[in-house]
Amino acid sequence: METTPDDAKDVMRRHRLRPYLSAALLLLLHLPLDAAAGSCKPTEPDALGPFYKPGAPVRASVGKGYVLEGTVRSARDCAPIEGAAVELWLAGPDGGYGDAYRATVIADGKGVYRFESHVPPPYYGRPPHIHLRVSARGFDTLVTQQYPEAGRRNGTFDVVLVPVR
Repeated sequence: METTPDDAKDVMRRHRLRPYLSAALLLLLHLPLDAAAGSCKPTEPDALGPFYKPGAPVRASVGKGYVLEGTVRSARDCAPIEGAAVELWLAGPDGGYGDAYRATVIADGKGVYRFESHVPPPYYGRPPHIHLRVSARGFDTLVTQQYPEAGRRNGTFDVVLVPVR
């Protein structure tokens, strides 16, 4: 099969586009799955539990050994929610709840939060977990829980809030 000058131009054009197509593909791969479609699935709520106490101090750490981080986003368009308040509380190493294990973390300009604690213990037949209550102006407040994977010292828990109607 003989190659014509037009075939050669076609090949050159495709090669020039390759870096742009690769960059677009990489961008799509780093978005949340629903972000490519323009919407994010709201995070499922979970039990508040009997140990919630409002007014947790603003601090990013209540111990060492486990880091939880994630991004707070809008269900409308997957946009990060700057300034979202993420209240966290968990059982202490002895299985009891107390003020020493409560914190409020404020999401940064990219909606990112980071919290450090001890590895939550199981208690009364419950698996290890961290409670979260996430609120932001213009969005419904979400109460949920994050369940660390056994043996892991860090976890990622992205949260998607529903806009107020």
